[in-house]
Amino acid sequence: MASPYFRYIPNFEYVNRLKENKNISSYLQVKNLFRRVKLREDIFQSLTYFTKYQIVGDERPDIVAMKVYDNQYLDWLVLLSNNIINYENEWPMEQQSYLNYLYRKYTTDANLNAVHHYESQEVRDSTGKIIIPKGLHVPSDYSITYYDPGRGVEDTVTGIASAVTNYEYENKIENAKRNIYLLKPQYVPIAIEDIEADIFYKRGSSQRTTDYLARAENIRLYS
Repeated sequence: MASPYFRYIPNFEYVNRLKENKNISSYLQVKNLFRRVKLREDIFQSLTYFTKYQIVGDERPDIVAMKVYDNQYLDWLVLLSNNIINYENEWPMEQQSYLNYLYRKYTTDANLNAVHHYESQEVRDSTGKIIIPKGLHVPSDYSITYYDPGRGVEDTVTGIASAVTNYEYENKIENAKRNIYLLKPQYVPIAIEDIEADIFYKRGSSQRTTDYLARAENIRLYS
């Protein structure tokens, strides 16, 4: 059984431009992918409707949907809750695919473990005030001179740049994708009801045929 996501996408009758078609008034019925379903704005913008979730291992959206909603076919809602459009780039890769990606990009272990950039360590004065936060991109020889009011002296701190390898850099990006938000199960029926109501073609449109069907203007009839 296919995912029911496309059940919510209305149809569109497009002028038939296939070579074998001889009838200028013929149409093809397709899904109108320009009408992308979305969560209601007040729901999407409020964290009270969502719960945090961390993707484990090679979990796919359908596996997450089964664990959280007991329905694997709500995989589209998992993606929708995180505004994920490009699954290939925005969802964590499977482990083997990730390893293949790393070695295609860096080609050797030496390149993979080479320094990508340097980040600052946290520096505080004697009163506990943060002078330099952790994680800033800095030069390898980065140092800072500051006045310490608790000690009444000017202080210079060196050796506060930590190397981040290409491997660590890529892992940080990939692991960040694992932290997602999911619509709480009790709000799923409300979200689906809103989506079904909002996806209709509005009455009064010249292209509208029914709530779930619109037809493009056929300029070939007038040329």
